[in-house]
Amino acid sequence: MTGTSLALTERALASVQFPSSERLIVAMSGGVDSSVVASLLHGRGHELIGLFMRNGIEMTEAEAAKKSCCSLGDARDARMVAAGLGFPFQAVDLGSEFGTLIDWFVAEYGRGRTPNPCAMCNRDLKMGRLIELADELGAAGVATGHYARIAIEDGRVHLRRGVDGKKDQSYQLFAVTEEHLARTVLPLGELEKPQVRELATEAGLRTSSKADSQEICFVPQNDYRKLLAQRGAELHPGKIVDTFGNTLGRHEGTEHFTIGQRRGIRIANDKPLYVVELLTEEGVVVVGSRDECCATAMVVEDLNWIGVEPPTGVLRCGAQHRYHHPDVPTELEIDGDLAHVRFLTPEHAVTPGQGAAFYDGDRLIGGGWIQSVERVGVEG
Repeated sequence: MTGTSLALTERALASVQFPSSERLIVAMSGGVDSSVVASLLHGRGHELIGLFMRNGIEMTEAEAAKKSCCSLGDARDARMVAAGLGFPFQAVDLGSEFGTLIDWFVAEYGRGRTPNPCAMCNRDLKMGRLIELADELGAAGVATGHYARIAIEDGRVHLRRGVDGKKDQSYQLFAVTEEHLARTVLPLGELEKPQVRELATEAGLRTSSKADSQEICFVPQNDYRKLLAQRGAELHPGKIVDTFGNTLGRHEGTEHFTIGQRRGIRIANDKPLYVVELLTEEGVVVVGSRDECCATAMVVEDLNWIGVEPPTGVLRCGAQHRYHHPDVPTELEIDGDLAHVRFLTPEHAVTPGQGAAFYDGDRLIGGGWIQSVERVGVEG
């Protein structure tokens, strides 16, 4: 091992909160990230059990290859990495659990919302069902390839952004309970992606040059509309109107649109039009200018706090309202089970159904699901 690789390994393993004598589950997708996690923890001396989550979705090999996370080939890659390192491996059938997730995903579009299945999967499957399996297998916790950092301080979990800003995945963990995060190991949060590939190459892992997954694992051809059709989802066709109520055209279903969408509206206009609001029960898609698509506030439900008690009074914090988007300054106030969040400057395309993650600097302190939005010129 080179000096650089040794330093990277030590940096990554310094964040592991369990002693090397503890047995751990490794969630293995067949990709480079989870393979490096397995290699690092194996080298530290942990007794490992590799688990691959089968989602029960049938797709062509061409479709599966684009996702790089869920095909028979991915399961084979994960199994061979485990075999090369010398620890047991199982492919776990979670088809029923993924079926529930997909039903929720489809239903959200029927409610005029745009779902975030990765955050839900992290909560219910990767840091939910796999921790249940860890208990069954006598393991202390579950290790994953997420780019985020966990530390246990004064008996509480502190979840921070990964050091690689381009790969940071802390946002997708906003819904995971503090109890489950305390049993989750995230070695890659201290590394940047090129460093992870460097470690994979030096370790001789077959996944070292494998492409990253870019798509939702259960959506065919990365087109959720095809999934809605396959599941026989009820569509709500109707009118496309502007923010004054003028009819501009018609559409085949509000489910085919999402807030902030610009392409695919198919309405001729001298200025770009964006989807501003979806009124599913009425079958109405409201479109307007970019400014009209901006929000001044949002209501967030199903709150989850990490490392802190629920705030009282008005809290100033950063709020991230979609993946791969920076957090922005807000003022937050709790009202029962809801958080009322005011943006200090209007934000574009804040979308019901997406997650809202609250940050204090680089530390994620909580989050929830966007229930409703107050827009510039249009209230929803």
